[in-house]
Amino acid sequence: MSATSEERAALRIASGSKPFVEPLRLGERLKQIRLSNQWTLEDVSQRTGLARSTLSKIENDQVSPTFTVVQKLTSGLNIDLPQLFTPPKREHYTLGRRDLTRKGKGKLHPTPTYEHELLGHQLAQKRMIPFKTVVRARHFDEYQQWVRHDGEEFLMVLHGDITLFTEFYAPLHLSEGDSIYFDSEMGHALISISDDDATVLSVCTRGDSV
Repeated sequence: MSATSEERAALRIASGSKPFVEPLRLGERLKQIRLSNQWTLEDVSQRTGLARSTLSKIENDQVSPTFTVVQKLTSGLNIDLPQLFTPPKREHYTLGRRDLTRKGKGKLHPTPTYEHELLGHQLAQKRMIPFKTVVRARHFDEYQQWVRHDGEEFLMVLHGDITLFTEFYAPLHLSEGDSIYFDSEMGHALISISDDDATVLSVCTRGDSV
């Protein structure tokens, strides 16, 4: 019996002669399968035995998975190779969507260290998650653990001064008008260092949590 195209591709991968599939297409397809089943990265990690960080890198085209990794994906997610090879379906949204948030009318989400105001919260399936945050924390030891979440984040200081602590860099002082873009899976935390609590605007790429 002659081998199928998928089997021939698998043999080439196993021999190390080429990547399993183009990383961009596999990453998109994996994310589509995950979201369609309403799974978080942690859910997929538990099903496949693959580290959450590895799954995130695959979805974001930062690594090309080996044949062994693809086997774990197909087995753990109970899918076959053709399903993984199927080109991702592009989601199309009606042009002209909008969601106005008046001053002070965002969805409030207070925590011991931050007071978040989620903006544009009525619009579903956003590619970005914007929110304004009053930074209540004054000392790093007020955090029991690093803040981390999927995706990337853009942050701008709207009022006051803050210190940004990150897992792999020295603490950074930011003043009103300063901004920074960073990988939000990297542990991070903010504290206010001005007389008044600082306020920042953050925009995160869509992930499983904020």
